[in-house]
Amino acid sequence: MLLTLEIIESKLINNLAAVKDKINYLREKGIKISLDDFGTGYSSLQYLKTLTIDEIKIDRSFISNWTNSHADMAILSTITQMAKSLGLPTVAEGIETQEQLDILTGLGCNYGQGYLCNKAMPVNHLMAFLESCHAA
Repeated sequence: MLLTLEIIESKLINNLAAVKDKINYLREKGIKISLDDFGTGYSSLQYLKTLTIDEIKIDRSFISNWTNSHADMAILSTITQMAKSLGLPTVAEGIETQEQLDILTGLGCNYGQGYLCNKAMPVNHLMAFLESCHAA
């Protein structure tokens, strides 16, 4: 799958049945579905049970505060273990330091995104960046 759509879980609350049908349609077309900002707002384990999603994105608020919060570390650990038990990879948002990456890797988080990897860039810079990665 080359395309991943991120669905913000707070948008699922109004009509879960309709969303489920749309997600199934998109997946049939080869589009990967990521449940974005997991753990914030209207978090419901029902979404994980009901929807056919491909990955869980852990909200950056848990990543940025984990060094100061035992609760955030417990939540990170719980989300990664739960996702693993469900056979779903996890993506951590907002990774800015090597220490955060190391901790998340140790917890079993599969992927990460954030300034540690690279900062946001215009599409023309992105294309040049990707070409340089491919050439290496």
